[in-house]
Amino acid sequence: MSQSPFNGSVVPASLAGHRISRRNLLRGAAAGAGAIALPSLLAACGGGPGGDGKTVTMGSNASDPVPKKAFAQAFAAYEKQSKEKRTVDVNTVDHNSFQENISRYLQSKPDDVFMWFAGYRMQFFAEKGLLHDISDLWGDYTGFSAALKAQSTGSDDKQYLTPYYYYPWAVFHRKSVFEKYGYEAPRTLDEYLALAKRMRKDKLTPIAFGDKDGWPAMGTFDYINMRSNGYEFHKSLMAGEEAWTDKRVRDVFDTWRGILPYSQQGANGRTWQEAASSLQKGESGMAVFGLPHPGQQFAEDEQDDIDFFPFPEINPEHGQDAVEAPIDGFLLAKNSKSLKNDRTMESARDLLSWLATGRAEDVYLAGDPNNVAVSEDADVSKYSPLQKKAVELIAGSKQISQFMDRDTRPDFASTVMIQAIQSFINEPDDVDGLVNGIERQKKTLFASDAGS
Repeated sequence: MSQSPFNGSVVPASLAGHRISRRNLLRGAAAGAGAIALPSLLAACGGGPGGDGKTVTMGSNASDPVPKKAFAQAFAAYEKQSKEKRTVDVNTVDHNSFQENISRYLQSKPDDVFMWFAGYRMQFFAEKGLLHDISDLWGDYTGFSAALKAQSTGSDDKQYLTPYYYYPWAVFHRKSVFEKYGYEAPRTLDEYLALAKRMRKDKLTPIAFGDKDGWPAMGTFDYINMRSNGYEFHKSLMAGEEAWTDKRVRDVFDTWRGILPYSQQGANGRTWQEAASSLQKGESGMAVFGLPHPGQQFAEDEQDDIDFFPFPEINPEHGQDAVEAPIDGFLLAKNSKSLKNDRTMESARDLLSWLATGRAEDVYLAGDPNNVAVSEDADVSKYSPLQKKAVELIAGSKQISQFMDRDTRPDFASTVMIQAIQSFINEPDDVDGLVNGIERQKKTLFASDAGS
């Protein structure tokens, strides 16, 4: 067993300054959902009133092959150990479609249990009454730190999330490529840009980059902002408490503009999978990703060639203190008709209790070694060097953020920041117009918080 890096000394982004007004509306994510239907998720759930109550439906966003298979193994392990012969009926939807349609999904006919994230977005839906309180289950959970509990807690101090794993974001590369050209991991932005110039001379695309899905580039913004202005400013900016026209934000985009020439061009037409594939093929030298992303594009016999370094320092005052480390987990959907059946509710709660165990995480990570267990009861003896390095990165950080689309309002992330960042990637020279536009929309969306 190993101490979880999410200990009480670390204060993740959702622990302070991210409480949700009762007057918030589910505007943006729902408004953007109309173009994509989710028939499998909006269908009537199994195991409802009149059923045997032993079937639990699971709304899954794990559409990529590696996590999809690993979750299937975990749910099969649950079914095997279930004395009540309970089963899990999984409805898998494309990850990006699931994410963009989550508001409509939760307000319509959701599955009993669904996969989602810790942080602001979880709190947002809890505030809207779309999640079941599982505080009593937390009374029996073991292996979770106080900080993890706080990450799973809503503005009403009740728990709604069963955390499952986390994964840090960093700058990934191939060891063999760095060894071939004699590259060394940069610590500062100047060193990072100097390395990018060397890679270009060596006929490599320095930075693999894809933002077709709208969210991948958010990680780069988050890091530049936290490295430039510090975690506290970033947290306040995400909470709508800072102006996007502030010189500090303009400087973030100016810094990013200096990095873009070394990034793959046409990023808005490239998926993150395609960007990761260029890293795997040795066509690109490095890329800003979360831990699972490059691993899913590398063959099994190439996994040991993946390495990373922390996003470089920009302002010495803030160094490399903050790390993005999103936490994923499971929640109970309040609008699930099946959960009105007491037996189905009992089965769903039993599934969550099992998923909260170290054993459940062990089964999953055996099939997907691209994440890190959150439970102190998980067996870390089989961790790969990359997983161990990820644990060290988190343990050595002073602050942990959850990622932009989890640390701010869903509507602001979906309807404002996706378009704003993609616009910036296409036309990086009009920073003034960019930040003025963001600020106008932010004021509209956050206006309902005033006085609450």
